[in-house]
Amino acid sequence: MNCEIEFLPVGTGSKAGDAIILRYGYEHEYRLMLVDGGHAATGDEIVAHLRKHFGPTPVLEHVVLTHSDGDHASGLRTVLKEIPVRNLWLHIPWAHATETVHLFANKRWTVVGLEAAIKREYDIVAEIVNLAQAAGCTINAAFQGADIGPFRVCSPSREVYNYLLPQFDRTPDPDQAAIGGVHMWLGKETLAQKLFEAARGAVQSWTTETWEHERLQDGGITSASNESSVILYGAFDNGQRVLLTGDAGVNGLHWAAYYAESIGLPLQQFSFVQIPHHGSRRNVGPSVLTRLLGPPQRKDATPRFTAFVSAPEDDATHPRLIVLNAFKRRGGRVHATQGRGKVHYGGFSKRNGYGDAQELPFYDRVEEYT
Repeated sequence: MNCEIEFLPVGTGSKAGDAIILRYGYEHEYRLMLVDGGHAATGDEIVAHLRKHFGPTPVLEHVVLTHSDGDHASGLRTVLKEIPVRNLWLHIPWAHATETVHLFANKRWTVVGLEAAIKREYDIVAEIVNLAQAAGCTINAAFQGADIGPFRVCSPSREVYNYLLPQFDRTPDPDQAAIGGVHMWLGKETLAQKLFEAARGAVQSWTTETWEHERLQDGGITSASNESSVILYGAFDNGQRVLLTGDAGVNGLHWAAYYAESIGLPLQQFSFVQIPHHGSRRNVGPSVLTRLLGPPQRKDATPRFTAFVSAPEDDATHPRLIVLNAFKRRGGRVHATQGRGKVHYGGFSKRNGYGDAQELPFYDRVEEYT
C-alpha cells in the first residue's frame, strides 16, 4: 500500500489554514481521505481539485476535522454538500457537556444549558454535523486509539480532550483548580494577547543561526484548542511512516509520542511529517522534535524524511525560519505551500503537469526571541 499526500494552498496574508488530500492503496485501486477543509472558499477548491484529478464522481472514504478552528473546519461544509463522504471523524465539543460540567467555573451550569451554550459558539461544527447526518455519513469520534483507514489516532485521548475543552477560547470560563489538578493549565488566550502577538510579529528582529547552534527554545505554549488537534500516525507496506500533526503543540506532540511508544509504533523513522500550525515556533521545541524525529544530523548527512508546512502566501511571520531550520537540522527536506499545492507521491506515479518542488534552504538569519 502506498500513500500520496497533497497539501492544497490555503489562505493569503495572515489567513492560514489546512486542507490535505490523501490517496492510499495502489495505482488503480485506491481510496481518498481529506484532512481538514480550510476556509469557506477552500471548500470549492477542494471539490474542483478532487473532480479534476480523481474523476467526476469522487468519493471520500474518510474526512477528518483535526480541531474546531474555522481555518480547518469552514470548507468542509461545501465538501459535504458536493462530495459523497462515507466516514466523518471529528470532536463535537458540546457532546462532552456531561463529562465536563464540573470543570467549569460556574457551578450553576446544567448539562443541557452548558451543551446549548457551547453549541452556539461552534455553529460551523454544528452545520458540518447536520450535513453529515443528512447525507447518511457515519460520524465518528477522533480520539486516541481510533483507526482511520491506515492511520491511528495518537492524540488526544478522550480524557485529555475533556480537560482541554474548558480552556478553549469560545467555551465558558473553566474552574482552574479542577483542571490544574489533573493536566497542565494552558489558560485562555485573550484578545489583548492576540493583538500583542500580532504586533510583536509585525516588528520582527533577526539574529544569526548556524547548523551547530540551534536557537529554537523549549517552552512554547499554544492554545488549548490547538493542543486538541488530531495527530495521525500512518504505516504503509512500502515502508512509509507518516505523521500528520494539525495545529498540535508541544503537549499534544508529547502525548502522541507516549502513546505511539506504548503500542510499539516506532518514532524517528518517519518518511513524511507535517510541520504543525503553519510553522509557528509556539508549537515545537528542540526536545520534542528530537524525540519524534531524532537528534540533529551532520550538515552533510543525507536527508531522512520530507516535511511539509501549510503556510499562506505573503505571510511575513509564517512559517518561522527558526522552525524550518529545526526540521532540516534533524534530517528533513522542507517544503512550504505558500500559494502553491505540494504533493508527496509516496509510491504513486507523478502527475502530468506537475513539476519538481524546490526544497527550502537552511537559513542563517532567523527570528529572534523578544
